[in-house]
Amino acid sequence: MDRDVKMELSKENKEMLLDMFRVMFRIRHFEQTFRTLVLSGNLIGGGHLYIGQEAIAAGVCSCLRDTDAITSTHRGHGHCIAKGADTKRMMAELYSKATGYCKGKGGSMHIADVSKGIYGANGIVAAGIPIATGIAFAQRYKGEDNVTVAFFGDGASNRGTFHESLNMAASQKLPIVFVCENNNYAMSTPFPYHSNNKTISQRAVGYDIPGKTVDGNDVVAVRQAALEAVNLARSGGGPSLLEFVTWRHTGHFLSDQQLYKDPKEQESWLKLDPILRFEKSLLESSVADQAELNIIRAEAIEEINEAVKFAQDSPEPEYEVLFEDLFV
Repeated sequence: MDRDVKMELSKENKEMLLDMFRVMFRIRHFEQTFRTLVLSGNLIGGGHLYIGQEAIAAGVCSCLRDTDAITSTHRGHGHCIAKGADTKRMMAELYSKATGYCKGKGGSMHIADVSKGIYGANGIVAAGIPIATGIAFAQRYKGEDNVTVAFFGDGASNRGTFHESLNMAASQKLPIVFVCENNNYAMSTPFPYHSNNKTISQRAVGYDIPGKTVDGNDVVAVRQAALEAVNLARSGGGPSLLEFVTWRHTGHFLSDQQLYKDPKEQESWLKLDPILRFEKSLLESSVADQAELNIIRAEAIEEINEAVKFAQDSPEPEYEVLFEDLFV
């Protein structure tokens, strides 16, 4: 697939468009399955669901090569799937099984696969941003034609690591794209309460780099903005700050009842569901018919069901491996 072709809703881009729809639905069903397993008591643990934000991971990662890198967040399942992680190994990690990405010792917030350019989800807010900056520095130092993307939330944009990283990346013209997923809440704190800025992207002005705010529930708009930023970084033009405005459908974590949200606001955002919007666009533009989209859904459901079975059938970690993979 030529990932440098400008995206338009046309049959010429059908393969790419359906690939993004496939990624979005795979993420959605993975998260829905995870939630059902936990709330039913069939899986012990917790996590932070990516439901509602699928267009961002799918759109951004559609612009990346296998050799490009990403860093993720505590809400990282979607990023990992979009970048090519194996859903079987992901599910096994959630089940704390030996076949998981971290051998069952990392859990939901620490999935990583360096072979896919996934340099780790991270349970510490904003911690992935300086890591991504360091990766981008290494890419430029080694003369690689690669790019790094740092995913983070609106709350992370207030951390010192965010500003330090943007300053270094800008001054060194590093090949990195800073991607803020502004879902309007830092845990339970609304965005206007924790920021005097009207947008996060306007902070790019302070570092003299491009900044743009985009509808994060429109996967085509996400890809267009991401492609421009990725191409700029890859060509030596330095970093960009992209803010994708979106909405998490669920609470900050699995048992969060979202009492801090206005029910009417929740209802209005749910009508902007990125998957339903994209499906409608694909049908109205005659890029795909309902039968084709139903097949994609069925394949995704089968994939995640197989991932659950793989995880359930996988062995528990042996006691002897408890202290392996530790620096100290």
